[in-house]
Amino acid sequence: MTQQLSGKTAVITGAASGIGLECARTMIAAGADVVLIDRSEEGLARVCADLGDKAHPLVVDLLDGPVVTAMLPKILDLVGGVDIFHANAGAYIGGAVADGDPDDWDKVLNLNTNAVFRSVHAVLPYMIAQKRGDIIFTSSVAAVTPVVWEPIYTASKYAVQAFLHATRRQLIKHNIRMGAVLPGPVISPLLDDWPKAKMDEALAAKALMGPKEVADAVMFMVTRPPGVVVRDLTILPHGCDI
Repeated sequence: MTQQLSGKTAVITGAASGIGLECARTMIAAGADVVLIDRSEEGLARVCADLGDKAHPLVVDLLDGPVVTAMLPKILDLVGGVDIFHANAGAYIGGAVADGDPDDWDKVLNLNTNAVFRSVHAVLPYMIAQKRGDIIFTSSVAAVTPVVWEPIYTASKYAVQAFLHATRRQLIKHNIRMGAVLPGPVISPLLDDWPKAKMDEALAAKALMGPKEVADAVMFMVTRPPGVVVRDLTILPHGCDI
């Protein structure tokens, strides 16, 4: 891969596994220094040892609001700046609303919405001051096509899209680009709660894709020429019938 991100710094939440980890690996291969944020100290240590000296671990519990608000100085201590911020961390929950547990919903909604909004807010002052930057969200195809078996997850991603579309327009004058990648089902820890029968059916139908496809889409977004923004990029496995 060419060094398209040479001299750049990136910050990725939920980076110890899945899409976040693959995005970190892809950006490092393109020359970036990457801060990997996750709550798992052990997981971060393991993946950063594999990724090399351009990978910088930062343990943050994204559900701890004051810690998230105060994380910018720690990021700057590690890499000196923020060119790309990827709000990737999230959780999944499916099932019928009538059978659901609202306490479980709260955990998913807090991570998928409140933590995302707060983490973006934490880095915005730096990006506004430098008059440039890319902010990427890991959203979902569920944010544009309500998925019948995952209404709570769908609602959280609709909230992400609303936040993105409104905030992006506020930040145009500051030369900050904002966009979301909206993948269909991806083979990752996020799908650990899927019933085995559903997983087997999706694999047989070629209705799942790997995190590398999503990472390549994110790379496309952050390497567009200045003055061009990819606001939403939906990427699906070909067998997905959503």
